[in-house]
Amino acid sequence: MAVAKTKLEKFLEDTVVFLGPDREILKDHGLAPRDDREERVMRDHKDPHEIGLVRSKLDVIAEEAFDQLEQTGAAPGAKWGDLVAGVFTASGDLAAASTGGVLLFSVVCQPMLRYILKYWKDEPTVGIRPGDIFTSTDPRYGNIHTPDQNTILPVFDDEGRLALWVIVIVHEGENGSVEPGGMPSAAESPYMEGIRMPPVKIGENYQHKRDIVTWLQNSVRDPMLQIQDMKIRLSACLKMKERIEQVAQEYGWDAIVSTLRWTLEDTEAEVRRRLRAWPEGTVRSIAWTDSTLRENALIKIALEARKKDDELILDFRGTSPQFINRSINTQLHALKGMLAQVFLTFVWPDLPRNQAVFAPMRLMSDWGSALDSTPEAPNAQSMMTFFPGFTALQMCVAKFLYPTPKRYTKLLAPWYNMITTFIYGGLNQYGEIVGNLCADLNGMSGGAREDEDGEHSIAPIFAAMTDLGENEIIEEETPIVKIVPHRLMQDNQGFGKFRGGSGYQVIGTVRRSDMFGFMTTCTGSKFPTVYGLFGGYGAPSYPLCKVKGVNAFEKLKDLPESKWTIPGIMNEQPFADARYSTHHMGMQFEIVKQGELYMICQGAGGGYGDPLERDPDAVMSDLRDQLISHLTAKEVYLVAYDERTLSVDVEATERRREAERQARKRRGRPFDEFVKQWVTEEPPAGLPYYGPWGDRETIYLGGPANKMARGTCPGIMMTDPREVRIAELEQKLRELGVELAR
Repeated sequence: MAVAKTKLEKFLEDTVVFLGPDREILKDHGLAPRDDREERVMRDHKDPHEIGLVRSKLDVIAEEAFDQLEQTGAAPGAKWGDLVAGVFTASGDLAAASTGGVLLFSVVCQPMLRYILKYWKDEPTVGIRPGDIFTSTDPRYGNIHTPDQNTILPVFDDEGRLALWVIVIVHEGENGSVEPGGMPSAAESPYMEGIRMPPVKIGENYQHKRDIVTWLQNSVRDPMLQIQDMKIRLSACLKMKERIEQVAQEYGWDAIVSTLRWTLEDTEAEVRRRLRAWPEGTVRSIAWTDSTLRENALIKIALEARKKDDELILDFRGTSPQFINRSINTQLHALKGMLAQVFLTFVWPDLPRNQAVFAPMRLMSDWGSALDSTPEAPNAQSMMTFFPGFTALQMCVAKFLYPTPKRYTKLLAPWYNMITTFIYGGLNQYGEIVGNLCADLNGMSGGAREDEDGEHSIAPIFAAMTDLGENEIIEEETPIVKIVPHRLMQDNQGFGKFRGGSGYQVIGTVRRSDMFGFMTTCTGSKFPTVYGLFGGYGAPSYPLCKVKGVNAFEKLKDLPESKWTIPGIMNEQPFADARYSTHHMGMQFEIVKQGELYMICQGAGGGYGDPLERDPDAVMSDLRDQLISHLTAKEVYLVAYDERTLSVDVEATERRREAERQARKRRGRPFDEFVKQWVTEEPPAGLPYYGPWGDRETIYLGGPANKMARGTCPGIMMTDPREVRIAELEQKLRELGVELAR
C-alpha cells in the first residue's frame, strides 16, 4: 500500500538547491535502451543496403562539418584540426563522427546530452525545442577540460519529435583561466580553470542570446575569438541539420533513426565477436607521470586488463590518489573517452566511429583517484594522467592481440603521448590581448609496428588528420618566432628491431612585444612516459631548455645553421654571458624577453623488438639520414661498419651481437635471485612516490613514511613550490648564522 508523502517530503523532493554533476550519468558509458520509436522503426527499416547508404550519408555530413570548421574557424585548434563533428541518437549516444579530428571530444558528449535529457527536457524554464542551442564546457558534466567548447543542436522531424542531435566541438584555447591559453597548470582549484558551464541553453530560434554571448566574451581575454567561433560552430551545426533534412526527404526520418540505432547495436555485436577471439586471461601494465606540472613526483597509473568471454575489464584500482590542488586529475568519463581511442583508432579503425565500440569494456577505479577525481579537484591538465592511462592500455592490448589469429591492424608499440608545445598569452605585435596554444602538439611520433618502423611526428594519439600549423600564420597573428620550427632531433627515437618514429625539436622566441610569454605542459622530463614493446626501447626523457640574457636575433649570423639544435646550443653554449638552464616541462606562464630561447622536443614512439635484431642496413639508413649518431649505431645496435662509406661488415656485426647476447646471459639472474636483489619492501626515502608499491591495497603518498589503505585517501595537498624554495633558502641563511626577520 502506497504511503502518502508529507508536505515536507514533497517540498524537499521538488526543491533542489543545485543540480550538480550526476555521477550515475558519468559512470554509464553503455548504450541507452531502445525507445518505443526505435523498436518500431527498426522492424520496418532493417535492409542492410539502405542502412549502409544512410550511414554513409551521415558520415559524409559529419566530414563536411569538420572541413567547414577547419576552413573557417578562428582558434588555432579549429585551424589545425583539434575539433570534431558528430551525430547522436535522440537518447544521446554517438552514432556517427567525422573521420578527422579529435574523436575523443565527441565520445565524451554522451554525458552532456543525457544530462540535458534528464534535467532540462521537462524543466519548464528550459525545455528542448526546435531552434534551441546548447553548450557545455565543464568536464564535471561531460567534457575533457574547460578550453573545449561545443555547440549542441537538437534536430526534430517533420512531426515535431526529437529525432537526433548534432554536435561540433573545438579546442578553443583561451577561456579566462588563471593563466592565458586555457590549460592552466597553475590552477589549484576548479575555480581557476576558466569558464565552467554545465549544459546550458545559450540560444533559441537558431540565434545566440546576446546577453549570454556578452557574458562569455567578458569572461575571456580574447572576446573576438569567442564570438567568432561561437558563430562558426553554429553555422556548422546548421549545415549538418540541413544535410540531414535532405537525407530525410529521400529516405524518411524513420530510416535515419533506424540507421543510427542499427549502427550502434551492430557495432557492439561485432566488438563482442572480436573480443571472444582474444585469449582469456589477465595482462598487467603500468605507466608513469613524473610531475604534477608544479613539482617532480612519480605518479603511478596501474592497469590490470582482464578479458572474459566477450567483455574486457579495465581495472585501474590502485592508481595514485587525486591531487586536490594540482590540475592533473582526470574525470572518469574523460579517461573512458581516451581509452576508446585505443580501439577506434589503433585496434579496430575499420569499425564505424561511434560510442558502441567501447560499450563492451567495463572500468573499475577508485573514486577520488587521479583517474576518477571528485568535482572539487582541478583537471585542466587531465591529459597528464589519462594519456599515460592510454599508453598502459596500448601495452596490454598488444599482448592480447599477439596470439589472436585474426587482427585488423598491425601490432603497435606505444605512440608518443604528451602535448609538447608552447601555450602563450599576452599582447601581440598589434597591441591585442591573445592567448592560446601552438599546434606543435599534433606532431606526436608513431610507435614501431611489428614489421616496420614508426612514423616521424605524424599525428596525436587523440586525433587523425590534424595539422602542425603554418609558421607564417603564427608569426602574422602572434609575436612568436620559431627559429627552428620542426627539425627532427638526432637519437630521439625508441630503438628496437623496428624503431619508433623520431620527434622534432622546436626553438622559439618572441619578437615585437615586451608583454608576451610562454608556458609548457607535459611530463616525461625525468622519467619517460612511453615504453617499448617486446624488447624495444622506450622514448627518452625531455626537459625544457632555456637560454636567457641573449637576443638571438642578433646572433643568427654568428652561429652556423647546423649548430641551431638543442644539443648544439646546450652542450656548446655558444652565446657568451647568456644563462643556460633546464627545467621540467611543467613551466608556469612567464614573460619572455625578445630573443630569449625556449627549446622543447616532441617525443618519440616506442620501439618494437630487440635492437640486436635490427637490419644493419636500416641502421645505416638512419645514420645516413642523421636520425641517429655513430654512438647509437655502435653501442645500441652494435653494428660494425666503415664510418666513411657506411658499408656494413656483416660478419663483424654478427660477432659483436652474439658477444652481447652471451654477455646478457652472464648478467642474467634467476628470477627469485633478481627479486631479492632488486625488489624492496617500500619505495626509497626521498623519492616523491605516489601509488601502490607491492600489492595495490596500500597506497604511498610521497614516501615510505606516509601511506594509507587504497580508496581511503581523500586527496593529496601539495605545498606551493615557491614556499618550498623560500623555506630552503631560509634554512641556508640560518646555517650561515643569519637571523631572519619575523
